[in-house]
Amino acid sequence: MAKKTTKPDAPKKPAAAKVAKVKAPRKPAAGKKGVAAVEAVVGEGGVITAVGRAPKSSGKHLVIVESPTKAKTINKYLGSDYIVMASVGHVRDLPARAPKGVKQEVPGVDLENNFEPTYEILPAKKQTVADLKRAAKSAADVWFATDLDREGEAIAWHLAQALDVPVATAKRVVFNAITKTEIQHAFSSPRPIDEAKVNAQQARRILDRIVGYQVSPLLWKKVAGGLSAGRVQSVAARLVVEREREIEDFLPEEYWKVVGVFGADMAGAPALAAAWKAWLAEAPAEEPRTLKDRLAWLSERKGFRAELVEAGGKPFKADNRDDTLAIAKTLGFVVDEARETQDPKGRGPARFLAAYTGHIEKAPDFRIQSVETERRSARPSPPFITSTLQQAGSTRLGFPLQRTMRIAQQLYEGIDLKTLGGQTGLITYMRTDSTHISA
Repeated sequence: MAKKTTKPDAPKKPAAAKVAKVKAPRKPAAGKKGVAAVEAVVGEGGVITAVGRAPKSSGKHLVIVESPTKAKTINKYLGSDYIVMASVGHVRDLPARAPKGVKQEVPGVDLENNFEPTYEILPAKKQTVADLKRAAKSAADVWFATDLDREGEAIAWHLAQALDVPVATAKRVVFNAITKTEIQHAFSSPRPIDEAKVNAQQARRILDRIVGYQVSPLLWKKVAGGLSAGRVQSVAARLVVEREREIEDFLPEEYWKVVGVFGADMAGAPALAAAWKAWLAEAPAEEPRTLKDRLAWLSERKGFRAELVEAGGKPFKADNRDDTLAIAKTLGFVVDEARETQDPKGRGPARFLAAYTGHIEKAPDFRIQSVETERRSARPSPPFITSTLQQAGSTRLGFPLQRTMRIAQQLYEGIDLKTLGGQTGLITYMRTDSTHISA
């Protein structure tokens, strides 16, 4: 995006593009308004990728997108009958302050009149809106090709309002990937602006403003100055607190497990039992053998671990020490060692942890009743949605959320692949819960 500066930086020159320079007038005296130098990169087909001075749009179709990069990519597929300009995000928002002489508890929101919002052109976007208005006035028609999510729908609505384009007849096009097929399909079937989505975005923005202005002062008093309360964070904080209170109030119940180690070879069982005890004893007391280590050791020696689930034809569920030891003794269990520890953080029965180890004498015969084998087919994971993309970026690459989404935005808007004819979109829209793949 070209910026108003006294010494403009020349943008990089894209392939087959011409740089149109606007001569800067002398710097105005302090306190006076003036126009600084700007540059606009005008590419093939008349696309303007940075708003500085609007290109000639007489008789052409004006397409408005959010990003200059996206504008460059889209124009490649539309041709010279289209002018593509970028709004670079939102152009209107709720005012930061209430107008002079107007008392509003929440600036821009009339709490007494059904939360009626008042919008204004963002100061940084006044020149952008002026350029878009100039182009729209001479264009054959205006197409709004902002992002397909709720925020993009609202940007299209605000643009239509700012450019005096009737919302009911505005041409809205959406696509979830910037490819030739998707772009051509979208422009062949425009639709009206979805006011339900627009209202949803307005409700979110108004709620953000109300929560921010009415809850933040409480944070300043109770936590620290300068903090800002959020619509989502405030509710999430309450959910976390309520859940934490439930955890603190939870009183665990007493339960016991009876676990045995078995060997498939009857003759080698005594030797296996001795080796098992020796192997467990080798581990330091502060780092006992993990369950994974135990299962691996047994598997290598054709042994296995089993938990008692049924005794005397009834499901086994012992909730006290005496019943558990009684059942274990009927199975031939003889206690060799009893260990009891206390957990200072535990509550109720959870304060006491007990483990009894021993050996088997005069035990009944144990037989393997059945062996079940399951065949499972592993299927590839579905395409990324927003949440799984962010998770993969964090776990596999160690990327923070902002970096993952910034890279995804670049891939969606298009990368200059010289071997494939320039700017090319590489992924579908990344802010979505849909696994749809473009053609």
